[in-house]
Amino acid sequence: MTGWLFRRVVAQTEKFFQSAHQWFDFSLEPSGKLVSFYWYFPGILLERDLSVTVVDPPLVKHHLTQLRSIDTPAADFRRLVGTLSTLLACEATKNLLLEEQSVQTPLCDTLGWRLKQRIGLVPILRAGLGMLESVQNLIPDAEVRHLGFYRDEETALPVEYYNKLSTSDACDAALILDPMLATGGSASLAFETLTQWGVHDIRLLSLVSSPEGIAKLQTKHPTMDIFVCTIDDKLNDRHYIVPGLGDAGDRIFGT
Repeated sequence: MTGWLFRRVVAQTEKFFQSAHQWFDFSLEPSGKLVSFYWYFPGILLERDLSVTVVDPPLVKHHLTQLRSIDTPAADFRRLVGTLSTLLACEATKNLLLEEQSVQTPLCDTLGWRLKQRIGLVPILRAGLGMLESVQNLIPDAEVRHLGFYRDEETALPVEYYNKLSTSDACDAALILDPMLATGGSASLAFETLTQWGVHDIRLLSLVSSPEGIAKLQTKHPTMDIFVCTIDDKLNDRHYIVPGLGDAGDRIFGT
């Protein structure tokens, strides 16, 4: 019986590893360093490439398709941005630090949890405001710090026009909110501004991204955690994401 059980375990182990590629995959450098890995669940792909996480469950795909449509009116566009921001934020915050908290239920005392860190929400004006309310509903005690950038259309470089970071101690973790990660210029400048303020845990939440923008951030700021709903094909010659969804700020505010 023991020999049969041992052979059964070996057979099942071999079967698992032979089919394991159905659930995860990874790539290594020649030195053996892990470069990227991917894990799969029914209907969902979470891709981890260095500091990039693509959150791509069926609900995200469904709402993102509606968001892209040119026929989606501004009111529905705002609602969809909020829904996607909620789904994205749940993934981006899953490893925030917790501490125990005693709580009285209607039946007894028990132990629960509360967030341990000071969290800062940093919407990039103006499009980032469309994501703020939904994420703030998840973390109502979070501090809100606004940064404003506009893109110089000739150079495609960001220009800062507003900075509302506190002069007090920096928060423990900051979530940058910007629906579009195109060239990466605004996100890069936001990262540098927050780093100078003293934040060490900086996470970017964007709905739609480009390979060029991600590559820029990974090169300049490899410690930044990036969470996106999709990585689109490319930037066009005007530095717009293709297929993208147009100008997120204009569509959020109906301008």
